[in-house]
This record gives sequence, C-alpha cells and structure tokens, in this order.
Amino acid sequence: MNTTFKFRRITEHVHWVGAIDWNIRDFHGYLTNRGTTYNAYLILADKITLIDTVKAPFKNELLARIASIIEPTKIDYIVSNHSEMDHSGSLPQIIEAVKPEKVFASKMGTKALKAHFGLDVAPVENGGTLDLGNMALTFVETKMLHWPDSMVSYLDADKVLFSQDGFGMHLATSERFSDEIDRAVMEQEAAKYFANILLPYSPLVEKLLADLPGLGLDIEILAPDHGPVWRGDNIGWILGLWGKWAKQSPTNKAVIVYDTMWGSTDLIARAIADGLIEGGTSVELMKLRASHRSDVVTELLDAGAIIAGSPTINNNIFPTVADLLYYIKGLKPKNLIGAAFGSYGWSGEAVGQIEEKLKEMNVELAHEGFKANYVPDAEALESCRKMGKAIAKKCEVLSRTVG
Repeated sequence: MNTTFKFRRITEHVHWVGAIDWNIRDFHGYLTNRGTTYNAYLILADKITLIDTVKAPFKNELLARIASIIEPTKIDYIVSNHSEMDHSGSLPQIIEAVKPEKVFASKMGTKALKAHFGLDVAPVENGGTLDLGNMALTFVETKMLHWPDSMVSYLDADKVLFSQDGFGMHLATSERFSDEIDRAVMEQEAAKYFANILLPYSPLVEKLLADLPGLGLDIEILAPDHGPVWRGDNIGWILGLWGKWAKQSPTNKAVIVYDTMWGSTDLIARAIADGLIEGGTSVELMKLRASHRSDVVTELLDAGAIIAGSPTINNNIFPTVADLLYYIKGLKPKNLIGAAFGSYGWSGEAVGQIEEKLKEMNVELAHEGFKANYVPDAEALESCRKMGKAIAKKCEVLSRTVG
C-alpha cells in the first residue's frame, strides 16, 4: 500500500485521515479556486471508529493514511454523518477493504446510502449514543444542513464535534488546524461556502446555533468535513461568523452584476456605480464574463442591493445574466433591494424580465428600470448616475433599519 500519505493527530484519540483535493475547481457549479479537502477522522477507541469517508477517487489516499497508524482491517465501526458523494463516494470500497462490524448513519442517511449504493447500514437515533468501549459518540440530527440526512457526532472523551458540512469551507492546505492558516483567507472561503451552500437554510443555522448551548456539549475541537479543524478561540470566531451570515443583515453596499455585448450596458453599469459611490454606498461592479456566479453570491452575502443589467438578445436576458438570476433565486437571499438596467437595439425586453426575476426573489425594486436604445448618450448616462444616487439613499436606510 502507498505509504506516502500520513495521518495527522487531532487529539489524543482522534486522527485526521482524509484527502486533499488540490486541483478541483468546480463543485457542482461553485468555483473552488483554492481546492478542497475531504476530511475523515479515525477514533482510536476500544471500538476503532472511522468518521466519514472521502470522494471515490481518493479512496487509496484515505486507506494509506489509515494504514500509517493502524491496519485498516482493525476498524470496527464506520459512521456516515452525511451521504453526499464527496463524503460517501468511497464508502462501498472502504467497507469491502475494512469489513467493519457495523456502519451507522441517521435514519434518512440509511435511506440515502441504500439508494446510492444498495448498502444496508444501521440507523442511529437523534440524541442516541454509540458505545465505543472506553468512550462514546452522541448523534444529533441537523436536517437540511444541508441535506435531509445530515447529522453531527460528538466524542465525549476528547470533546470533539464532528460537524460534517457544518462550519466547513473549500480550502486545500497542508495545514490541518485553523490557527495555522491566515484568518483573512479562511473568512473569505467560509463566507463563500456559506453563501453558496447554506444560505437557503439560514433559519435552520440560527436554530442550531441557538440550540447548541442546550445540548450540553463541551466542544474543544470542531471538526468539519471540508477545510481546517477549529480549536481554541477560532471556534467562537467561526460560530459568530455563521450567526452573522445567517441573519443576512444588509450593509450599505450594492452589487452591480451585468454582461454586455458591445459595451453599452457596461457604460450604464459604470454610470450607476458612480452615482452609488457619490451617494456614499460601497460598490462591487461584477461583469459576468469576468466574475463567477459563486463569487457574486459571496459579495451579496452582506449587501443591501443587487442591481442587474443585461442587453436584450433574441427578446431575452443575456445568458450569463439569466444563469446568475436562476442561481441566486435557488439560494433564497433576504433583505435586498434591487433594480434593473440594460441597452437594446430592437425590442428591449431584458430589463422588464430582470425586474420580474427580482420580484420572484422577493427583492424590493428600489428604482424604475433603465433602458438605453443602442449607445447611451451623455444625458442618458447622467440619468443613470442619478439612479445610482437615489438607490444609495435607500440602501443606506435599509442598512440602518434591517438587521
């Protein structure tokens, strides 16, 4: 077996045996330009237990890291906290190689693993425990954070909460602990992860954070399935960030998203941006053939306004803009005002269509949409600047009154 890959000690009894995916750049439509990790954890208890597995192509890396500390066939139990393929893809092969006594998952997880792989695994109860001999695991369901089967597992002996996709991020690093990594990088990647994956479930995040103290879990290590392991002051830091993001409190910031064919819509976007800046609003100007949709959504996480622009093509919204609007709609953002703009040659339907999409997302229209026929002249661009300034006033009021 390949012995290049080594375990990393997390606590006295817990060891990281996961995989680092340095090269992944797309995670079901989400731009992962810093790669990711698939974290798995080996508990050296009387009953040796593996928490989660890894994406199928990384099976050998997982087995090699396990083999660097114990013979893999000594594993007694496997716990699947989350059945999504990046954590369960190698599970059938690992079961075949390890031949554990039992595999455990939540009740919904057992159904998912049966549907995915035809596996029959043992269900655990919400709040139930698993005796590992000299220590125990406690299971807490976290349904829809972010799949119906999701649960977390708590190891009493070492005060470790295995939080599956909770409090994770897509970040490939040689460091395993958060206090070994630049906080600015972690905050950026954690925000991107929350915005693109957890945002629709913000009310459930708020409930989980409110319920955690009542669960009586003394957490000294927070071990997610992606990204660094949290310890010390960084645990409170990431919990605080998730609480802030879940509230979706708008700031005095506007995100202008658009695409352009011959530059006219670009001129409008820049004029609106100038008006917003003059009105005291922070601006992110994001042309969609230069900015990925997952980065746009990350900027929207603390924004108060989304202003979307498109030329009209074949009586419709430009494809990149349409793609973004459908993507945002699925993420269910709250507390946003918005507006639409664009240029056109013949018919000019795109602006009205954008407004309809914004309404479908419960975005309050803060200004009448602006349309320019062909190239906007100086008078038209001055109107755009005034439009930006008017939206800035409403954005500032929103940031003060909603939180």
